[in-house]
Amino acid sequence: MESSELVELLSGDGLRLLASLPPWQSSSDVLKTVNELRRAGHSPGLVAAVLSQSKLRAKAVGKFGPFAERMLFTEAGLEQATRLRVAALHAGRFQSAGLSRIADLGCGIGGDALAFASLDLEVTAVELDEVTAAIAAYNLALWPNAIVVHADVTAFDLEGFDGVYLDPARRTAGHQNTSRLSDPADYSPTLETAFDIGDRLPTGIKLGPGIDRNLIPAGAEAQWVSVDRDVVELGLWFGALARPGIRRSALVLGEHGTAELSSSEDSADVETGTLGGFLYEPDGAVIRSRLIGDLGRRIGATMLSDGIAYLTSDTALETPFAACFRVIETFPLDERRVKRELAARGIGSLEIKKRGVDVDPAAFRKKLSLRGPESATLVLTRVAGRHAALLCERVTFR
Repeated sequence: MESSELVELLSGDGLRLLASLPPWQSSSDVLKTVNELRRAGHSPGLVAAVLSQSKLRAKAVGKFGPFAERMLFTEAGLEQATRLRVAALHAGRFQSAGLSRIADLGCGIGGDALAFASLDLEVTAVELDEVTAAIAAYNLALWPNAIVVHADVTAFDLEGFDGVYLDPARRTAGHQNTSRLSDPADYSPTLETAFDIGDRLPTGIKLGPGIDRNLIPAGAEAQWVSVDRDVVELGLWFGALARPGIRRSALVLGEHGTAELSSSEDSADVETGTLGGFLYEPDGAVIRSRLIGDLGRRIGATMLSDGIAYLTSDTALETPFAACFRVIETFPLDERRVKRELAARGIGSLEIKKRGVDVDPAAFRKKLSLRGPESATLVLTRVAGRHAALLCERVTFR
């Protein structure tokens, strides 16, 4: 979105036009809507801007729920924004630590700042990109305890603030079609700058979940967060925001609510055992936080094979930290054998999972010629160090 388009969108006519549009359904009716709006005398730029916002609002419901229908977005800003459910947990940390004046550096479209403001914390949201800063100001306009500053976060004066939340830019500049930066030295601000702030003030830093763990400072609490089995972020917490005695945690959000595994350090794996009647696939946050061993001890399971993030036991236990599968049968990992076995069972719908084997699931699926009314899960992995195919079915506890 260009600055001129945003000015037109934020005009009284632009916002009224956006509010008048029906909820976004699909792209199939776009041409009809464009023609109707153009015949009504609206400019091409405004028509494009309001339709783009209508589409983004529909997409944003997954992150912001009903708040989405009152917000503005850029494509890149929405992609990078914190889910409101997770942002509320961030804000809760600051509130629990007794912090009240928060600098939200690199605020994007204002998702985290919205959560801070909703807990009556005073938040100053700082954003370098002019268009994104203007959108954040619109999204926070109803909150008198939130202000937006268009500034370079590396030069922003933190005097008077008692807490900092920092989301370094980890993608190339722009409002759409951005690409991920692989080198933390290219983040804005750099990790060095972010960690320096953490040394001076209670600070929370949002990072991608796949960052090199060797970069995590020894004194920080590292919390991997997953939402509906998707690992969405790594949060690093410093000073009063880091909980005593906790350096590794996995926070799992889903239909069950919120659940957490935590430890003072990476946990040692449980021993390797024989394949039992049930297979457990730990949540990605548990795997990335290296708390698989603690999970295994909690549910009485052993490792399926050394270095493979699957657990096994003869008991099916419901846990928010892992998906459970009943093991129906085990075969050698041989394409022709697997194909015969699936055909004999009439399996036409197949979920394929893999760990510890060099197999492309998509290519493997094409060779199986699946047909039939039955469904199953096929796990390609190693059992006691040997390649195997496990035919399984998901265990549903409700």
